[in-house]
Amino acid sequence: MRRALVGSAVLFLTAGFAAAAQDRWLHVKVVDAAKGGESVNVNVPLDLAEKVLPTIQAEKLSHGKIKIGGEIEGVDIHALLGAIRTAGDNEFVTVNSPKQHVRVAKSRGYLLVQVRDEDQKSAKVDITVPISVVDALFSGAKDELDLVSAVRALKEHGDAQLVTVEDESSKVRIWVDSKNTSE
Repeated sequence: MRRALVGSAVLFLTAGFAAAAQDRWLHVKVVDAAKGGESVNVNVPLDLAEKVLPTIQAEKLSHGKIKIGGEIEGVDIHALLGAIRTAGDNEFVTVNSPKQHVRVAKSRGYLLVQVRDEDQKSAKVDITVPISVVDALFSGAKDELDLVSAVRALKEHGDAQLVTVEDESSKVRIWVDSKNTSE
């Protein structure tokens, strides 16, 4: 009997730790290195985000969806994303100017956006988002982004660096992993 209880307890604890190890966390880290600057770390379990987002009712956020203003004149974003999804790996847009370099590409199931500002040598933006997450984000109505669907899709991916933004005095980093702390 004692062995059965000990065995059950070990099995229960092991299952609990295994489930906890599968949790996915969204992290946002903002560091303002300017004099008097602040640092902010946000660590949110994706399961919590999925449950909380639909409860928030704010100006443009309602039921886990954000209303987006303005229009991309003459562009059907859903058709555009469909074309990108079915296209092979490719560099879709490259803009090189004396002041800025921009690249939009698809590689290994990810949408990539890179921006480099030549005026500020240290200014850069890198965005790497799984195509399935982009699809989920735009799965709602034409004028909205479905954050809850995007969170659900994000839970299916491994560790990922999603966004980094850097300039001379600040850094922003957004990523997903299985850790409940920022670095």
